[in-house]
Amino acid sequence: MKAVTVKELKEELTNATPKDLRDLCLRLARFKKENKELLTYLLFESNDEPLFVDGVKKEIDEQFKGINKKSQYLIKKGFRKILRTIRKYARYSQKKETEVELLVYFCTKLNRFTPSIQKNTGLQNFYSRLLETIRKKVTLLHEDLQFDYGTELNSLTN
Repeated sequence: MKAVTVKELKEELTNATPKDLRDLCLRLARFKKENKELLTYLLFESNDEPLFVDGVKKEIDEQFKGINKKSQYLIKKGFRKILRTIRKYARYSQKKETEVELLVYFCTKLNRFTPSIQKNTGLQNFYSRLLETIRKKVTLLHEDLQFDYGTELNSLTN
């Protein structure tokens, strides 16, 4: 089966009744966890972005507690898993400020992580690439936010 274009989907959805739209959304939610999470965000959490960010930060804290510290490989694997989670939630939000805030929080947690990431070249490279990604995203924000996040980034690099 070949998927139709977004334009065709949009046209078809404009012709659908509210009951049909509700049924379609519920059917989508049944099939994939990410669909259900996105609907949850849109319906319940999108109105209060700071509360959403705090919830994601709590989840990040929990994931940091669960990282296996037996080897550098497992530590890096845990970091990548947390980063995937952050990127997923940033996609839901579609707000650059939220994405940058979560990435800065993640970097702060990385700096405080024990054993230190400074002892491993791979983890140092991971961290420096992440900082570069954040710098690029900060340039897309409003000037005031650029200054605020710029100072936070400077404190993370020192």
